[in-house]
Amino acid sequence: MRIETNQKLIDRNKKWATRMFFVSILIIGGSFFLLNSPFLMQDFQEGQALLLSLALPALLLPAAFLSTLFSIRMTNLWVRQPRPEKILPDNLKGLGKTAVLYNYYHFPARHVLVTPSGVIVAVTRWQEGAFTIRGDKWSSRKSPIGRALSFLRMDGVGSPSLDAQLAAEHVDKLLKDINPDVPVYPVVLFVDPRAEFDTIDPVIPVLHIDNKRRPNLKDWVKSLPKTDHQLTPDQIARFEEKTLSGR
Repeated sequence: MRIETNQKLIDRNKKWATRMFFVSILIIGGSFFLLNSPFLMQDFQEGQALLLSLALPALLLPAAFLSTLFSIRMTNLWVRQPRPEKILPDNLKGLGKTAVLYNYYHFPARHVLVTPSGVIVAVTRWQEGAFTIRGDKWSSRKSPIGRALSFLRMDGVGSPSLDAQLAAEHVDKLLKDINPDVPVYPVVLFVDPRAEFDTIDPVIPVLHIDNKRRPNLKDWVKSLPKTDHQLTPDQIARFEEKTLSGR
C-alpha cells in the first residue's frame, strides 16, 4: 500500500496547538494579575477606574476562553495520541500494492483510501468513551456528572455520521470528471482502541482503526465486493495531480 501524508499541514498545526497553549496560559495569567492588582487603578480617576474595571473583564475573559477552546481543539486533533496517520498503515497491511492511503489532503475527509473495491472516505473520532449509534443519531453513555465534565473539557463527539456523509460528497465531486462510477464509501473511525460503541441500523459504518478490535476498518474493506469501476493507475495519477498540489 502506498501512503501519501500531508506532513507539512501536520507540523504546522502541531506548532499552532503549542503556540495557542502558551497564549491561553499568558492571557489567563495576565487577566488574573490585571483584575486583582491593587496598583492598576491608583493612577486613574474614580470614573475611569470604574470603566476600566468593567472593560477589562469584558475583553480578557472572552479572549481567555476562546484561546483555551482553540488550544484544546487543536491539541485533540493534531497532538493527541495515538495519531491516525501513524496507526492506519500498520492496521491496513495486506490490502495489496494497488491500495493508496491519503492523509489530510481532502478536507473535510481526513483520510481517503483507494482500493480495488472503491474509495473509502473516513472521518475520525479520538474519544475513548462508550457510545450508542441509532441510524445517524449518536449518544454517549455517561452519567450526568460525566456529561458535565465532558462539556467542560469540550470533548463531545459531535455528528460523525453527518460529517462522514459530507466528506464523501466532497470526494465524490473531486472524482466526478475522473471516474463518476467508482463507489465512494463514507466511514467513521475510532482512533482510540478503548472506545466502545453499539450500533443499531447505522447510516454510516462505524469502525475501529485497530484491527484487533471488532468491527475494524481492514476487515470491513476486505468484505467489500470488488468493483468493475475501480480507479485505474492513470485515474489515480489524475486524482493526485488534481488534489495534492502544494504537497
